[in-house]
Amino acid sequence: MATTHSPSLLRCLLAWAALIGLILAGTSPVAGADEEAARLEEGIIVLEEILNAPDAAIPRAILDRAVAMAVFPSTVKAGFFLGGQRGRGFIAGKDPDTGTWSAPAFMTLTGGSIGLQVGAQSADVVLLIQNRRGLRRLLDNQFKLGGDASAVVGPIGRSLEASTDLQLTAEILSYSRTRGVFAGAALGGATFRADRDANERFYGTRLDSVDIVLDGRTGEGLPEAAVRLQAALASLAATDAP
Repeated sequence: MATTHSPSLLRCLLAWAALIGLILAGTSPVAGADEEAARLEEGIIVLEEILNAPDAAIPRAILDRAVAMAVFPSTVKAGFFLGGQRGRGFIAGKDPDTGTWSAPAFMTLTGGSIGLQVGAQSADVVLLIQNRRGLRRLLDNQFKLGGDASAVVGPIGRSLEASTDLQLTAEILSYSRTRGVFAGAALGGATFRADRDANERFYGTRLDSVDIVLDGRTGEGLPEAAVRLQAALASLAATDAP
């Protein structure tokens, strides 16, 4: 006996498939640097939330040790058996000698999954890169977690000491924030790509991530939004943990 499907169920499945396709494909770039400036402003809000988070948050020792941080504000995740996520963010590196932060290079995050999953949510994704090798890998034009390297679910707790073997050897620690609460996040299979178009819109010249983060190239002058981001990143080290 043939199985029939109701038109409403088929429409629902098609709608979800279209949504997942949009998430994985991303949106069309907006002319000008306003979109990138807004992305940085969202990232500053995430950094402020890190500073003001309660005890169950990213440990101070982890923040202090990080050689770089990548932030993907408002990453969209959705699924109806087939799942996907899409985010636009940035990465900035910390000079090992001076402790100063680089200008941001823009990146995209995409990923897909199959399994029992229904629903959609928006989350802020934070990656703390713990050594220079991890940073160089993440700055590649295309980098896949689980293939090129693994991101370990980051531990939480302000009083937690960063002295375990896991924390000492991990290249990348991953976190997400939903509804104001930070937690460790599993990001296996996520792909990160350099967003050269965004770099060009923001800085006025075409730059790779390595150009900006490691070589300090930003074209003529540093946009105001990037200056504000650098100040917010500096405050992570300057501010005592709650």
